[in-house]
Amino acid sequence: MNNRSRSIFKLDRISLRDRWRWLMLFTLLLFTCWGAIACHSAPPMVDQTNVQTNCHLVEHAAGVTCVPNTVQRLVVLDQVSLEHTIALGFRPVGAPLTQRKSYLRDRLIGIENIGEGSTPNLERVLALKPDLIIGLDFNQDIYAQASQIAPTLMIPFTYSGEWKEAFRRFSTALKQEAIAQQVMQHYQQRLQNLQNTLRAANSAQGLSFPFKVSVVRIYPDKLSLYFRDSFCGIILQDAGLLRPNAQDLSASEAKRWFNNEIQESISLEQVDQADGDVMFVWTSEDSVAGNQSAKEQFARLQTAPLWQQLNAIKMDRVYFVPDYWIGSGPLAANAVIDDLFKYLVNPS
Repeated sequence: MNNRSRSIFKLDRISLRDRWRWLMLFTLLLFTCWGAIACHSAPPMVDQTNVQTNCHLVEHAAGVTCVPNTVQRLVVLDQVSLEHTIALGFRPVGAPLTQRKSYLRDRLIGIENIGEGSTPNLERVLALKPDLIIGLDFNQDIYAQASQIAPTLMIPFTYSGEWKEAFRRFSTALKQEAIAQQVMQHYQQRLQNLQNTLRAANSAQGLSFPFKVSVVRIYPDKLSLYFRDSFCGIILQDAGLLRPNAQDLSASEAKRWFNNEIQESISLEQVDQADGDVMFVWTSEDSVAGNQSAKEQFARLQTAPLWQQLNAIKMDRVYFVPDYWIGSGPLAANAVIDDLFKYLVNPS
C-alpha cells in the first residue's frame, strides 16, 4: 500500500470514528430531551390524582363537573335547589329569596339574596366566593358564566311530580345518599301513620277510607285542577287517597291531552270536575296584587250557584291551604302532610 492509500485509509478511519462519536452524542441528547419532556409531563398526573381525591365527577344536564367532596360555601340558583339542599343538611350562603316560603322559616336565616327575579345576579354570586353552584337545568343559559366562578351543576327537572327523583339526583351529586334515605323514610313513616289514623278516624266525618280528594288552584282569571302526578298529587297517592275522575290523570296522559303534566284550566261551567269528598284550594301568584286578585276571584266563585252545588261545598269539606301544595321537595311535602293531618284527622 503506498503512502497516499495509507493516508486516505487513515482519514476514512478518523472520519468514521468522528461520525460514531456524533451519533452517540445525538443519541444522548435525544434521550436527555425525552427525559426532560417526561419529567415535565409528570405534574398533570399528580394534579389528576389530587382532583380525584378532592372532588368527584358528576354528570348533569350541562356536562360533567368535578364537585368538591367538602362543600362549605354553596350557592343555589333557584327555590327548588334551595329546598333540596337544605333538606340534605346544607345551609347555602346564597339563594334567590324572592319568595320566602313559610315552611322554611328559620332555615333562611343567614342566606344572602342573590336575585329578585328568575335570573340570579352573578355579581352577587361572585362576591360570595362559592366553592359550588347548583341549580335546575332551566338555568343553563348562565352555566358558562357561573362555571367561571365555581364548579357548577345543572340538575334535570321537568315538572313538580318528579320531586323524588330530583331529590335523589341532588343527594347523589352531593354524596348525601344516607341523609336522603333518612328523609324519605321519615316521609313514608308519616304517610303510613296518616293512613292508619284515617282508616280509624274518618267514620266520624262520614267518610270511608280511601276517599276522593280534589285539588284546585284559583288564579285571578281562572281555576285549575291538579292531576295525579303533580307534586301534591304524588303525596296524595302515597297516602293511599283517591282522586276525582277528572283529576285522575298520569303525567303522560295529561301531557298528551292538555300539553301540561300537572294541571289544566277549567271554566265555571266545568266546575263539577273540581268536586270530591274533600277539596283543597289555594292561590299563588308572584305579586301581592296578584294574590289579592286571586282571593277576590275565589270570593266570587263561592257565591256562584254551580260552585255551591258541589258535594264538598255542601259537606263543608273545603280547605284553603298555602302555596307549598305546589312545592317540589321533601320539606314542602312534610308541610302538606301536616295539612292532611290537620284537616282530615282533626278538622275544627
